[in-house]
Amino acid sequence: MGTGLVVGGAGALGLTQLISSLLYAVEPTDPMVFTAVAAMLTIVGLTACLVPSRRATRIDPATALRDE
Repeated sequence: MGTGLVVGGAGALGLTQLISSLLYAVEPTDPMVFTAVAAMLTIVGLTACLVPSRRATRIDPATALRDE
């Protein structure tokens, strides 16, 4: 996940010239925005992984394999 954040952040910094006309009241390279978006995407990614994994830990593996 960290690699995706680094690559995505570098890509976003590289594309700031293209999106700078679409931004209102925010600088294209505002570090607070980059940090907030990276934190939000990290939280969403971890939540998307946590919910199914918690559900999977409540099922007996032998039962899950048998109920094919």
